[in-house]
Order: sequence, then C-alpha cells, then structure tokens
Amino acid sequence: MPASDLTPPPESHRFDSGSPVAERNTWRVIGLSASMMVVEIVAGWWYGSMALLADGWHMSTHVAALGITAGAYWLARRYAHDQRFAFGTFKIEVLGGFASAILLGLVSLLVVVESLERFFVPRSIQYDHTLIVAVIGLLVNLVSAWLLGDETHAALHGHDHDHDHDHDSPHEHHDLNLRAAYLHVLADAATSVLAIVALLGGKYGNWGWLDPLMGVVGSALIGLWSISLIRVTSIVLLDREMDHPLVSEIRKTIEADGQSQVSDLHVWRVGRSRFACLALIETREPRTAADYRQQLRAHEELAHITIEVVQTA
Repeated sequence: MPASDLTPPPESHRFDSGSPVAERNTWRVIGLSASMMVVEIVAGWWYGSMALLADGWHMSTHVAALGITAGAYWLARRYAHDQRFAFGTFKIEVLGGFASAILLGLVSLLVVVESLERFFVPRSIQYDHTLIVAVIGLLVNLVSAWLLGDETHAALHGHDHDHDHDHDSPHEHHDLNLRAAYLHVLADAATSVLAIVALLGGKYGNWGWLDPLMGVVGSALIGLWSISLIRVTSIVLLDREMDHPLVSEIRKTIEADGQSQVSDLHVWRVGRSRFACLALIETREPRTAADYRQQLRAHEELAHITIEVVQTA
C-alpha cells in the first residue's frame, strides 16, 4: 500500500526573502529616468536629433518597465503570507521580468522603425545643444546602473554559461526582476553612447546619416538583450528545470542503496535558488517517506519535498 509524506510548509510559503534594497533603488531609478525622459524628448524634438528623440521615447517604455519591476516587488511582498499562493510569490517577480523583456523588445522595434524613416526624411540637428543633453542622459543612466547594484552585472556576464558543479545556471541565484530593470537602464546607456557618437560624427564629419544608423545599431543590441531575458524568465515561469543538475543528484541520492528506484520525479523552482520536489519511489525494503526525506536533507536547495513510497515484492 502506498505511503506518502509531505514536509510541513513554512507558515507563509515564502521560499525567497525578496529584495527590499533592490525595490528601493528601483524607485530611485524610476525618478531619475522619468526626469531624463522628459528632457530628452523635448530636446530631441526641439533640436532635431532622431537619435536623442528615439532615446527619449524608448526611455518612456523603460520607465513603464521599471514601474513593472517595482510593482512586482510590491505585489510579491504584499502577498508573501497569502496561503492561496501554494509555493509563494517568487514568480510574481519573474513575471515582472518577463513583462519587462517584452517591453524591451517593443522598444527595439520602435527605435528601428523611427530610425529607418529618418534615413529617407533627414532633419537638421543643432549639435551643440543636443550633445549636452545626450551626455547628461548618459550620466543619469550610469548613476541608475550603479544604484541597481553589482549583482545584476554579474548575472549579465554569466547568463550564457552552462551548468557547472555548483549548480550555476542562467538564472541561478540572480534576481531576474532586478536584472530586467538593469537591462533597461543598460539599454538607455547604450543608446545614449550611440547618440553621442552620431552627434559627434554629424558635427565634425558632416555625417548626417550616422544619426539614424546609430538608432538601428542600438535597436539591434536592445533586441538581443530582450531575447536573452525572455529566454531565462520563460524557463522559470514554465518550470523547465528537469535538466538542472539537482534532478540527477536527487535520483542518485535516493537510488544509492540499490533497493530503491525513482519511478516519477518532478522538480521546479520556488525561489532564486530554492526548489520543490515531488517523487514516487519504488523500493524492495520496508522504508518510509520520512526516511527518504531525511536523505534529501543533504540538498539544501530543496525547500519543499513530497514523497510517495510504493513497496514492491
């Protein structure tokens, strides 16, 4: 007769501690970005710079995306103790990152369309005034990137690496919601740099075509970041974790006695580096679910364990 055991869940089902510092810094960056957005849109229109105008308009979507990031933090904290969320509110933050990635992709399309139009309908640009605004915009973006911290910087450099012995993965240990905010700020900084390059080329080399060209280059870069972020957030949202090294280690731990076999196993993420596990085990020995749960205590990543045991002849 099957026997089952369920580990007692935490009172709030909160498997992730959240990011209060990241939430506060995100609101600060929203204030900075919204202020600079208004300045760039007005200056780009007044002085005739497509690169600067595009940077201002796409910064408006970044402000909206940063609002999603801050809102996701607030909702995750607001409902952290709500028992209706069976495995906590961690994925609210990941969903915020996914929504921000979609907006980042829309920004890319908007910038490339506007830039291509400017190839055929060029406008005169007042370079001196526009350069000043572009430099100020870059400084604002650099301050914003600093506020969002070094954690996301590390994540950006590690997102394409394969799993290693320490279970590192594209989203392991990193705040994907904060990473989304960081990518939006980084996109702003990149387009600011490209705008400055275009303006300098137009001012000193009379290369008016450089302004829309930098808009196209910037949109391609933003599009690549958007695809990367969509990919890693989708993995978490769709519970595509069965290729994680932890899965094979769970099997190895349970089957180490030579008498037990894992006939069904499900592992999914409930925090940045925390997982839930559901396993059906067939054994030839009279063992209980509690015995197997004790074995799995060696894997600190497991925050929630459900075991069902079937004794075979």
